[in-house]
Amino acid sequence: MPRAVVIGGGIGGLTSGIALRGQGWDVTVLERAPKIDPVGSGLGIAANALKALDTVGLGDRIRKLSKIQGQVGIRRRDGRWLVHTTPDAAEARYGDSAVVMLRATLMEVLAGALGDDDLRLGVSVSGVDADSGVVHTDEGDLQADLVVAADGIRSKTRHMLFPQHPGPAYSGVTAWRGLIPRGDLDVRSMESWGRGLIFGVHPLNGDVVYVYATDVLPAGTVFGDEREELLRRFGDWHEPIPGLLRAADPADIIRNDVYSFDTPLPAFHRGKVALVGDAAHAMTPNLGQGACQAIEDAVVLAHLAGRARGTADPGHGYLAAYTAARLERTSKVMRQSMSICRMTKLRNPVAIWLRDLGMSVAARALPDMMLKSMDEVLRWHPPVTADGSDQDQGPAVLRPRRN
Repeated sequence: MPRAVVIGGGIGGLTSGIALRGQGWDVTVLERAPKIDPVGSGLGIAANALKALDTVGLGDRIRKLSKIQGQVGIRRRDGRWLVHTTPDAAEARYGDSAVVMLRATLMEVLAGALGDDDLRLGVSVSGVDADSGVVHTDEGDLQADLVVAADGIRSKTRHMLFPQHPGPAYSGVTAWRGLIPRGDLDVRSMESWGRGLIFGVHPLNGDVVYVYATDVLPAGTVFGDEREELLRRFGDWHEPIPGLLRAADPADIIRNDVYSFDTPLPAFHRGKVALVGDAAHAMTPNLGQGACQAIEDAVVLAHLAGRARGTADPGHGYLAAYTAARLERTSKVMRQSMSICRMTKLRNPVAIWLRDLGMSVAARALPDMMLKSMDEVLRWHPPVTADGSDQDQGPAVLRPRRN
């Protein structure tokens, strides 16, 4: 049985381990933290990622543990809708809607599906030999037929493989995230845009609301009280934003500067090593596709590795196929997300007026504009063989399925 070592126990790493094991690989996932401790508060799982999770038997469980978004879209700071859509419209177009959930819940599901036997916590990786597949750890060396680097945006493995790549760059915005009790507030999913500012609201299962916000600030800016900073920026915006912020516990608000790739990598593999998730294509959160693309990476890589298992593939051609399947797609998603990020950073009143007017007019002229703009992202399906089957019968021919 071929052996895979996965570096990193985040969403991409855990999903990779589960998917590879399902394709007949012996898997070891290494995580340097002593426990699975998800960074962040909430996240969205879009139709493309739900379909990917279906291939590893977890899609329905995630749907049951999460909340389907209601009417979603973009509003102005005064509450007027600029563009919106509904989950029914999304499901009719893509065969699924988007769900939102606690990041901790997703991590718990993934870690539980992988199991303790294949997950080693508190193990630090000091280096990887891409040609031999040897992973150097503080507990000794591991030999692998495939090394999956899911070690995040500051990936040491990526730097080792592609030392000339500039790595992540500051996007120009900082982001707050938090979980707040709903109480008696009327809370619906939405994102509101202002002058260089964003505030997003998504109710989760139970009496919990996931909120996030961004502002244009120099990297490394420090504040003493993050909730007070949010109230200063958003206290006069439409409800329920001020009400939620007043109800927030300052200890539950976290903030991080947003970094992403300006330049795509030349490849997602070298030797016996493949990169997934933020290690491969760190992007801004504006499309909500960071975790979704990591999940896609994992199932595509596992599909190709499963087809190659047991075949004579000394050159690891399936890894070249992985790059071919993922590099162009994720680069487009990165660019689209950054394009939206640039729109949200506008501060000039005339530019903001033109932006908002353009979205409003386009939405009236094309009622499905919001969904249509996401077609290339959300109409993706997991890979299948040329005849549409998914049985292990030799090398895969990747193609998308269409609704």
